[in-house]
Amino acid sequence: MFNNIKEDITTIFENDPAARSWFEVVFTYSGLHALWAHRIAHRLYRRRWFTAARVISQISRFMTGIEIHPGAVIGRRFFIDHGMGVVIGETCEIGDDVVLYQGVTLGGTGKEKGKRHPTIGNNVVIGSGAKILGSFTIGDNSRVGSNAVVLHEVPENSTVVGMQGKIVKRNGVRVDRLDHNKLPDPMIDMFRHMQQQIDELKAELAATKSKHGGSQEHGTENLQHANQSKGGV
Repeated sequence: MFNNIKEDITTIFENDPAARSWFEVVFTYSGLHALWAHRIAHRLYRRRWFTAARVISQISRFMTGIEIHPGAVIGRRFFIDHGMGVVIGETCEIGDDVVLYQGVTLGGTGKEKGKRHPTIGNNVVIGSGAKILGSFTIGDNSRVGSNAVVLHEVPENSTVVGMQGKIVKRNGVRVDRLDHNKLPDPMIDMFRHMQQQIDELKAELAATKSKHGGSQEHGTENLQHANQSKGGV
């Protein structure tokens, strides 16, 4: 138990440059408090003391702003940074060396029974506000961008961004042609596509006007030439 506690504290120092001392970490880091409370609640849950487990879970939620269902399975060196608004569902499974930021939801998509929450692989980082909903796997060494909405399985070594999330990098190689310093935004992409269509329609309209305008001028010239010919006669 003491080795686990030491490992939890060391993990915080490895992931958070703002951590200054063991005293500060132990008494002020809500993510650490939520993790320790969950371990107690999870043991009670496994012994089928469901109500007692939920009571501890709710007290932890009230104190830390982090809601972890007692049934969730969490691996080693788990780190929740800031943590406010984090929700982890009952059948969620989290591997080792996972980092979650504030506002992350690992939830389900309905009232189905059985496994209904995601499985998070090892060495995964999930950005603030991300929503991962459903029973599927986020592969090892993957990254989920802030505010991404992920509804489908993500392979290993992938980077996911957007609403709904799409893979933009796999095995260290980008899978699109976007600039490296830009993240895809589906809304902006839609507006760009609409603007492109508007520009094409404007060009077609201008070409049509130019064509009809040229025909009218040519017809006027022919009429004037015919009138001049009649006057000459």
